[in-house]
Amino acid sequence: MTDLEIAQSVKALNIKDIASKLNINEDKLTMYGNDKAKLSLDLLKNEEKGKLILVTAISPTPAGEGKSTTTIGLADALSSLGKKTCVCLREPSLGPVFGVKGGACGGGYAQVIPMEDINLHFTGDLHAITTANNLICAIIDNHIYQGNKLNIDPTRVLIHRVLDMNDRALRNIIIGLGGATNGVPREDHFDITVASEVMAILCLATDLDDFKEKINNMLVAYTYDKEPITVRDLGCAGAITLVMKDAIKPNLVQTLEHTPSIIHGGPFANIAHGCNSLIATKMALGLADYVVTEAGFGADLGAEKFFDIKCRKGNLKPDAVVIVATIRALKMHGGVLKEDLKEENVSALEKGLANLEQHCNNIKKFGLPFVIAINKFNTDTEKEILVLENWAKDKGYIISLSEVFSKGSEGGLDLAEKVLEATNKENDFHYLYDLDLTLKQKINKICKEIYHASDVNYSQAAKNSLARLTKLGYGNLPICMAKTQYSFSDNQKLLGAPSDFVVEIRDVLPSTGAGFIVALAGEIMRMPGLPKEPAAMKMDVVDGKAEGLF
Repeated sequence: MTDLEIAQSVKALNIKDIASKLNINEDKLTMYGNDKAKLSLDLLKNEEKGKLILVTAISPTPAGEGKSTTTIGLADALSSLGKKTCVCLREPSLGPVFGVKGGACGGGYAQVIPMEDINLHFTGDLHAITTANNLICAIIDNHIYQGNKLNIDPTRVLIHRVLDMNDRALRNIIIGLGGATNGVPREDHFDITVASEVMAILCLATDLDDFKEKINNMLVAYTYDKEPITVRDLGCAGAITLVMKDAIKPNLVQTLEHTPSIIHGGPFANIAHGCNSLIATKMALGLADYVVTEAGFGADLGAEKFFDIKCRKGNLKPDAVVIVATIRALKMHGGVLKEDLKEENVSALEKGLANLEQHCNNIKKFGLPFVIAINKFNTDTEKEILVLENWAKDKGYIISLSEVFSKGSEGGLDLAEKVLEATNKENDFHYLYDLDLTLKQKINKICKEIYHASDVNYSQAAKNSLARLTKLGYGNLPICMAKTQYSFSDNQKLLGAPSDFVVEIRDVLPSTGAGFIVALAGEIMRMPGLPKEPAAMKMDVVDGKAEGLF
């Protein structure tokens, strides 16, 4: 059966019954039918007693790693062991759903449901973010048209319009054409919604008032005199907050095995910080004994940002980390082509293990215990599995073969037991860098210690931006690296664990509302395009039921 067929074959419990597993009263729910609900922000008043487990992964490949599947399966396995568990995930973006990547609900027998609703409009959060972001843009252009009292330079507007769709034709556009009554012509751009700073702010806000303050602090343009313009200067933060008053509430759904699941927010991991909302995570920690969450892409991007940005902003202390890998992906890091992955190749596996080892070493830099989860595929041979297990034993790493995709919670019991042991270990969690370092020192530290770069080069534009942002008082903010997810380097073709490379920082951008500075390494696509054969071409509704989602 396909993932969608498996999801549709399971009868969901009423969401009130799922809420009761976390001792949530019905008056704290805003129902979206019988299988979805928004959670009251009043639940944030609970003391955060739960243990926090982060699921991350090796550098992603076209072979697939199964991070969300492992996250969901681990939560189900913990629940089956009698632990009061909640899983916290990001919301899918419609762009990848209709493009090539697919949704973000897990796979096989480790999924969250209703899968088709979550992967499509869900409770409308991404539409609200789109509207909020574009309202700021409309107000800026209207302000310029109506006399431009703030002296905004139309060539220095930083905020882009957004759309939750892969549409390359909108990356670079001209607006305001058609005569004097249609606005002031200027160059503009569209990003995908999940790349917007409004999304990042939603995911780092602690409550509605904090969200409003962060929106006020958004740097959206410069004047002709190169002075900063924020949303506070525009005076529209109240309207933006009004648009987002429901979207800021986390969404409660369930897994196939009826484990409570809170899904909220979804910033891109190679542009923003790639984690679900801080509100959702903190709420879950006050409701469950064990909270399983994930960070986007590999540990070099998602986990580093989870620790240095999200945990720092939310005063969170993780208890354990799971690093997901597959033998297929490790063989790709060892030089095997995708079409040859079904063939046994021990030498390529051994070579590809360098990628996994570097991610393990990086997690150790943060002082945290970890478990390696090998997401098993039916093409994995006994010899390959044995090589991997012996490698882990020689290194002193805890490893578990996970079969949650094909067996659900039953296939993750060994992983769950090993993760429980890891959460009971003392840990020395700490950040990679102190905020009192300069922006350049923080960037260098990430590039050299996490990516293992030999050096970092800065373009003149990047040097100018660093000087400007430091002068404006933003030098004490954390760094959010924007680079390819496929490699430790800024060159996606350098797989495995490359060394002796130089990271090129081409520019540095402010996300002052979210509270971090974005360093652009290489060309980062903020508005993806559709592939030659989009996944959308295989989707339909037949007899009232969705088809083709994955």
